[in-house]
Amino acid sequence: MTNLISNSDARRIFLAKQGLSAPPNKALTKAGLLELIHELGFVQVDSIQTVERAHHQILFSRNQTYKREHLTSLLEKEGSLFEHWTHDASILPSAFFRYWKHKFRHEEEVIGERWRKWQGEGFEHAFDETFERVTRDGAIMAREIKADGHVSGGWWNWHPNKTALEYFWRTGKFAIAGRSNFQKIYDLVERVIPAEFHEPEVSYEEFVDWACRSALTRLGFATHGEIAAFWDLLSPDEAKAWVNAHRDELAEVLIEPALGGKPRPSWAFPDLLTSIQDYPDAPPRVRVLSPFDPMIRDRNRTERLFGFFYRIEVFVPEPKREYGYYVFPLLEGDKLIGRIDMKADRKGGSLDVKRLWLEPGVRSSAGRIEKLLAELDRLAKFTGVGQVVLMDGWQG
Repeated sequence: MTNLISNSDARRIFLAKQGLSAPPNKALTKAGLLELIHELGFVQVDSIQTVERAHHQILFSRNQTYKREHLTSLLEKEGSLFEHWTHDASILPSAFFRYWKHKFRHEEEVIGERWRKWQGEGFEHAFDETFERVTRDGAIMAREIKADGHVSGGWWNWHPNKTALEYFWRTGKFAIAGRSNFQKIYDLVERVIPAEFHEPEVSYEEFVDWACRSALTRLGFATHGEIAAFWDLLSPDEAKAWVNAHRDELAEVLIEPALGGKPRPSWAFPDLLTSIQDYPDAPPRVRVLSPFDPMIRDRNRTERLFGFFYRIEVFVPEPKREYGYYVFPLLEGDKLIGRIDMKADRKGGSLDVKRLWLEPGVRSSAGRIEKLLAELDRLAKFTGVGQVVLMDGWQG
């Protein structure tokens, strides 16, 4: 028998799994922060700081008492978190590090010889030189070993030593020991991630089982493609094979979409069906989400569950943008109600709100705007600017 999960139940389950149903003002300790990131699985890192760095905003949107120094301590002092790749650069619990060793081996196979010989003669020597220097002298940034006369550019124009640093990080020889003005500081992995997280070794079969189970647990319900995409550690075929091998441990469910149409066949662990009513409602407050929030990372899933189409337009030429360069989704309770274009003016000390777009059918009521302004005020304080400035025509 296939069980139908209503759209409202599906949203409630997923928001709870995403840490967006817990009280947002309950004091968050450093241990609580580590637990939150463990429950989420990962927090994406991104350099854009239109309002706030993605990782800080993702965590703040879940708990307004979040402290940046707790994250720094867990990452750079205690080694309880580490930075590596999922679908993009992310912060992960170091408890997952032993599983990532399989990703390191895969990266070695994929980029090994190509990266070492990327830009021709002398490149491979730079790799050996870089590894020896870090081993001997310790933590280093790319700018400290940049060749004289090299003109910096995008990833396609990395200097040889920068390429080596990234290669050894991607393949698990180096780890990110910290950041300075968002630039990575590299060191040997054994000097960054405590030994307790390196063992025991896991077989490939154990790795696949963990990757699938941990993804499905955090998603609540998923297709095999969604299971594979969660960590971006496996192919869809590997996840499909895992599902087929564990059918007796899984329940078939149908997920009702937000805008009508055919329910989507998915998989869940059976206890989800017996505990649906135990998942709490999301708080009714309005929250500003980072464009890189894990809740909306899978854009197609977001559209099915919430009826909300969202794309980042950073790389869209300005005349072709529908909304703006870096527009933030708005979550109210269990609904995505719109998006907002704003920027932190750190010199002027203000959060400048340029434009608000509400979704069709969402009213611009006094109560809703009051909740939005309260959230903007909280975000402005967190970002370190003193006031919210509503620019002319901000409500369209």
